[in-house]
Amino acid sequence: FLPSLIITAPDRPAGRKMLLTPPPVKVWAEQNGVPYTQPEKITELLAILSSRGSRPKGEGRSDDKSQAVEYDFFLVVAYGKIIPEEILKAPRLGSLNIHYSLLPKYRGASPVESAILAGDTETGVAIQQMEFKLDSGDIIALEKVGILPEETAPELRKRLIKIGGELLAKTLPEFINGTINPVKQDEGKATLCKKIKKEDGLIDPLGDPVSNYNKFRAYAAWPRTYFLQNGKRVIITDAKLEDGKFVIKKVIPEGKKEIAFEEFEKNY
Repeated sequence: FLPSLIITAPDRPAGRKMLLTPPPVKVWAEQNGVPYTQPEKITELLAILSSRGSRPKGEGRSDDKSQAVEYDFFLVVAYGKIIPEEILKAPRLGSLNIHYSLLPKYRGASPVESAILAGDTETGVAIQQMEFKLDSGDIIALEKVGILPEETAPELRKRLIKIGGELLAKTLPEFINGTINPVKQDEGKATLCKKIKKEDGLIDPLGDPVSNYNKFRAYAAWPRTYFLQNGKRVIITDAKLEDGKFVIKKVIPEGKKEIAFEEFEKNY
């Protein structure tokens, strides 16, 4: 399935030198000759898709041969903006979303982290028919996945992305042909997970060992777990749960390089 149009985020400064960097989706679009657009605001997106069946020329196209097509469906993955209902309903078959949890559990912005934080041993991938209410649409496909005892959020997310892509490829033919019976979500079992803040990474090293280790795993990419010493942040970069104890292996003291925790305890 080749997209007729890709909508992705604008280029943003990234890295230590804050160089203007395109999102990976844009890079892929350019490499494969697929039209794309990068609206800064949702109002721009409304203008782009205001007329059903119109095909934007795409900022990534080298030619100007644009023909009108009808969008069969929109596929939304981690777009990060609230999409108006008129856009969700515009395509012939509506809009689909890949969500990394077993909906209706963990609706919202941080389903992968939330599953690890809760100590869950199982999560999954849901493909849902999008509704304007957050992650509440009918389930088109669902696949369960075990969470490994030491798996971090980046590791789990990488697995879920692959599984989600494969599940989507298997599901789309039936969805397009109308042979899938969508399943309504049980609102009584819905739980909401919020957007993660930098402050959420703060832990008490002497607190509950399992909770600390789950937080370390969940926030391994961002915001990272940390504790405060003399008012300064000490980031935990390596830790284990050994014999029921949260054992810190390596840290980065504020403004310093990574060191072994034993060295930190001796010198700070």
